[in-house]
Amino acid sequence: MKKKMGKVWIACVSVLLILSGCGSGQAAKDTIASKKADKDVVIYVTRHGKTMLNQEKRVQGFADSPLVDSGTEVAKQLGKGLKETHFDAVYSSDSGRARETAEAVLGTQGQKNLKLNESKKLREVCFGKYEGDLDANMWGDIAKQLGYPDQPALMKAVSEQKITIEQCLEKLQNLDDTGMAETYPVVQTRMQQELTKIAKKQADKGGGNVLLVSHGMAIGALVSTLTDDYHGAPFENASVTKIRYKDGKFHVESINDMSYVEKGESEK
Repeated sequence: MKKKMGKVWIACVSVLLILSGCGSGQAAKDTIASKKADKDVVIYVTRHGKTMLNQEKRVQGFADSPLVDSGTEVAKQLGKGLKETHFDAVYSSDSGRARETAEAVLGTQGQKNLKLNESKKLREVCFGKYEGDLDANMWGDIAKQLGYPDQPALMKAVSEQKITIEQCLEKLQNLDDTGMAETYPVVQTRMQQELTKIAKKQADKGGGNVLLVSHGMAIGALVSTLTDDYHGAPFENASVTKIRYKDGKFHVESINDMSYVEKGESEK
């Protein structure tokens, strides 16, 4: 009888130990998950390198052209300047110039095998009938709509914050007969939606760094929704705008920063 009671006692203790172990194991898992949830997502947003259409001073929104040699070179310099930054994910628009830039950056940064995720929502503004036309023609027509004689006069007004890019794109609607030209709010919405999707996805994976390659005016539209510190200045090719996602909110830490390119250039 004593033997039988002893066996029952041992069995009970064993069950308790197993249950206790399961509980502590789950607690450990919960702690790890909680720590991961607390990690920030840092998004390095960069503009593509200079392209053939940029060089020819032609309108390039949904239209696309390859990087010129200097465009590839500046992307490589950016990669060198980011060597100390480990990326957990990389995204770009589905335009060839953005894809080329991402590949050039990762090639010199050291993570060339990182999978590139492409999204239409990260495209440049669509300029409708002016796609591929001379910059001077489109901006000259917009300038006249706003009461300015030509492109230089309009750009001066934008730099002095007398006119916004949003106002310029509103006037583009009057000029475009294709129905394809986008307004600023439309671009802001699609860019912000994609940024939020990317940030949440990476946060669920425990946070980390994300490289995002997009386009000048589209980046400006995005940044204007996140901070009052951006006033329409053009973004340099391969410049970095750093955005932190923490506790469900975005914080812009830097805008149009060329220090990574400069660092990469100095490492020749």
